[in-house]
Amino acid sequence: MNTGSDRGTNESATGDTATETTAQTAAETAEETPHVSKAPAFIKASKSLHLSWQVGVFIVGLAVIAAGVAMLVLPGPGWVAIFAGLAIWATEFAWAHLVLRWTKRKVTEAAQKALDPKVRRRNIILTTVGLVIAGALIGFYLWKYGLVLPWDLKDQ
Repeated sequence: MNTGSDRGTNESATGDTATETTAQTAAETAEETPHVSKAPAFIKASKSLHLSWQVGVFIVGLAVIAAGVAMLVLPGPGWVAIFAGLAIWATEFAWAHLVLRWTKRKVTEAAQKALDPKVRRRNIILTTVGLVIAGALIGFYLWKYGLVLPWDLKDQ
């Protein structure tokens, strides 16, 4: 015998299934859609002009990525610049579009994983332990040698 609560459960389950199916269909359609150049129509009309456009996009994207790699060791938003260069390439190249989509998916998964309470608790504990160890090492150094900066050393 079906009660009202059973029917509500069945309806919500089929609603969830329909939503999942729609999301899967949209994802499959997005994956199957061929990559289309974002160049203006008058550029796509001429093969040599379109090739020149692609070379220009490649050079600009490469410059942005190179600046991003440099900013990994210098001050600046290195990863943001690298992803921006990849996005520039993705406007013209299918392989870059696939790499960018894969990267977005992995970043989203990592963000979801980082929000997991167990992972957050572990990260907080590890950070606290690291700070305590660093504080102990700094305290030991100050106890042993005092506050003497390297450029204030006198020849002895």
